[in-house]
Formats: sequence, C-alpha cells, structure tokens
Amino acid sequence: MSLPPDDEPPEHRRYHSYLRALEGVVEAEEADLLSAVLRDDDPAMAEAAVNQHLERRAAELLTGPGFPAWAAATAAVVGDRDFLARRLREWALLRAVALDEPWTDEELLTASDWFQRTAVTARFVTSPAALGLLAEHGRTRRVRNAASGRG
Repeated sequence: MSLPPDDEPPEHRRYHSYLRALEGVVEAEEADLLSAVLRDDDPAMAEAAVNQHLERRAAELLTGPGFPAWAAATAAVVGDRDFLARRLREWALLRAVALDEPWTDEELLTASDWFQRTAVTARFVTSPAALGLLAEHGRTRRVRNAASGRG
C-alpha cells in the first residue's frame, strides 16, 4: 500500500531527495554531498542512499580512466562503514577482473555473493581464469552454473 505524499515518513522523503541531489551532483562536489548525506540522523537510510549512488557511479565509471580517482575519493568519504567500504572494494575488484589487472583467487572466492553473481553475469567480465575459478569454486550453485555457461 502506498502512503499519500503527506503521510510519507520524513526519512523516505530525505532518501529520495538525496538520490535526486546525488544524481545531479557535479564531480567536484560529489565527496562533500556524500559526506553530508552520511551525516543524516538515520544512518541506515543514509547508507542506502549512498550505496544506490555508489552502484550507479561505479557502473558508469568502471572501465574508464576516472574510476581509480573516483573510488579513492569515495573510499575516503565512506571511511569505516563496513558495507559501503566492502562494496566499493568489490567494484574495484570487478574492474581488475574486467581489465585483466592483477587479482587473486582468494579475493574472488571470499568476495560476497553479490560480487560473484555480478562477475558471472556482467558481460564486461570475460576472464577465462576468473570464470573458471567461479565455475569450480563459486559459493552458490547459481554462480557455478552461470560461470560454467560462460567459460
């Protein structure tokens, strides 16, 4: 059931407001806006909004030259927030696999289910070594089957 706009909880309105602001933010102001969002009184909502932004921006920048600087700046803002820091590291690992940069078996095998599913379904991941490793040792049958079908 959808609530009338006047009955929408304030944190929902702030979440949507944050997403709109983050969608239109210019690169020079992105870190400051992310910091402001993360200072919200509702940390779960704030982290959800930042994660939504992180997912969109990381996907846009992933294989381009701007990703490393963006990821470093975002990591500095995210700090020790476990979920956001891990997701950012996993986007960097996806980049490494996609661009045939160094990665380790341990990194792939200890990565989250989200990472493993994304790695085996994303068309930009073509590494036979990564797909083979996940086909044999992926955490779930879904990951193993998807990787086998691509390898």
